[in-house]
Amino acid sequence: WIVLGFGGLTLAHDDPSKHEHKHLSMNLNNLKNAFKVRNKEIVNKLNIVEENQVLMEEILASAQGRSEMFDSDIPGYTRTEEEATDAKERSKRQVDQEDIRNALCQDKNAGEFFRLVAGPTHCRDVVSCTDAGLQAIRCPPGLAFDLGKQTCEWRRQVTDCNTKSRPKLALPLFNTDEPICDRGELACGDGQCLPRTLFCDDKTDCVDGSDENLCDSRNDPNRADECDPDQCRLPECYCSVTGREIPGGLEPESVPQMIVLTFDDAINNNNFEILQNLLDGRLKNPNGCDIKATFFVSHRYNNYSMAQEMHRRGHEMASHSITHDNEEKYWDNGTRENWEAEIGGARDLLVRWGNIPAEDIYGSRAPLLRLGGNRQFSALERAGFVYDSSMVAPLSNPPFWPYPLAFAAPHRCHGNFQNCPTRSHTVMEMVMNEFDPREEPGDNDEQVAGCAMLDSCSSIRSSDILYNVLTHNFIRHYEQNRAPLGLFLHAAWLKKQPEMLDALQFWLDEVLSTYNDVYLVTMSQVLAWMQSPVDSRDAASFPAWKQKCTLLDTEDTCLVSNNCPLASPVLRGAQRLQTCNTCPAYYPWINDVEGAGD
Repeated sequence: WIVLGFGGLTLAHDDPSKHEHKHLSMNLNNLKNAFKVRNKEIVNKLNIVEENQVLMEEILASAQGRSEMFDSDIPGYTRTEEEATDAKERSKRQVDQEDIRNALCQDKNAGEFFRLVAGPTHCRDVVSCTDAGLQAIRCPPGLAFDLGKQTCEWRRQVTDCNTKSRPKLALPLFNTDEPICDRGELACGDGQCLPRTLFCDDKTDCVDGSDENLCDSRNDPNRADECDPDQCRLPECYCSVTGREIPGGLEPESVPQMIVLTFDDAINNNNFEILQNLLDGRLKNPNGCDIKATFFVSHRYNNYSMAQEMHRRGHEMASHSITHDNEEKYWDNGTRENWEAEIGGARDLLVRWGNIPAEDIYGSRAPLLRLGGNRQFSALERAGFVYDSSMVAPLSNPPFWPYPLAFAAPHRCHGNFQNCPTRSHTVMEMVMNEFDPREEPGDNDEQVAGCAMLDSCSSIRSSDILYNVLTHNFIRHYEQNRAPLGLFLHAAWLKKQPEMLDALQFWLDEVLSTYNDVYLVTMSQVLAWMQSPVDSRDAASFPAWKQKCTLLDTEDTCLVSNNCPLASPVLRGAQRLQTCNTCPAYYPWINDVEGAGD
């Protein structure tokens, strides 16, 4: 197996009285006690709702009281009073006749949704095969069911309304009573034998295509091994069987609670004032240093002079791609070469135009959090990235610590048709633990759907709710295994809702004033601690957390910021590049970091 080591890694407010938050009555100690009581019942038992179940419930709720699922559009059809009453009581239809079920389901994959009637009129209606019979659902108005994605989508984006079902895929013959192939080979669905290494390599080799049709983390025959703590030990190597163990075997009470504040997308005039306000040096860690943040920077609209200034102050820059293409399929299906050009290229742009040393750029995050499977992580590995922070872990108690992708991920692939890596890659995953959107611990039977980005939690509708949700999740981490608490967001959210910025500042100030073992650090500083864990007593003198301690520690070398109006051979209209360097001839872009216009 491949050992993922840390070998190549040398890691180096307003007046609170002005805020009149109602949440002040809800102090940390009360919530902590409430969490401890509830946590005894909830830990490892929290009933987490998967995305498809949440969607199913929403769809079924929208169908309450509607007409019959599949005869509502028949001209001239009028229900009897008994039929209408029956329809109101049902949120889904089950057809129990075994012969009908068998006829419809004999060539369908279990749980797969398909149409009984094709065409635009019935594009909202689908059924699936279950042990109890057929179950039918209807997408809400304005949506249609996308058979390819197996979800409801905006009607204009669905192109398969005239298709009844997805074609049934041929599957390889991995488990047979008698061996079909020689040692080192596996059988395609038609019995053809091929070398094991050709299966799940993103290239079709079987005549029937079956070598690429069963490639999730449980079935990829070339998947990464499970973590073996006996063979992987600090400081050269780290892994955890469950993903929840604390590095170094420290007791939770002695572990400093790390909070990781990250911002996605370009840094520019639209958000720099907000970032300046939040990161102005008034909020301090217990070691006397300024709190730190990590920026996942995308190229277009980025002001490289501002990125350079944030790096000078000790904040971490990471790659978020060049184009930030908003089409999910672009990232889902991207080749290894394209991922390397996008993510590696964005790093090169930060080096070239932001004057940030390449050795200070450790990580990346995929746009839209869309994963490109083994292609993406092979590209990161080849480009020399230390960590990725794109994979989302489902809401769980206790939460997950970062883990090495040299071994199998300790949680299922989470998200809507995500393509998680299955093979071994020498990249650390700074996993994005989902936020619990509730303001306090709930009932044991309560079903909860978490959110990866803080600004994507639809339940956070006011500053008071934000304060309470932050407090609840902080206690959830602090009172369990003290896995790093990620505050993942976009600065645009704080600009659009200034009261959220006030609440976030107030909460950070309160936590840092209340606890002497809480630190806001960058992602590479988390990895530095994981490589050489120290307890809370020694955290204040931990060398990696003292680098660029305050914004005054490093000299400003940007004499003038040039605002360069540039033409682009690829993009329409004039583009602008802000940099402390001399302007290039053309606007830099993918595969043209220098802006030569090639």
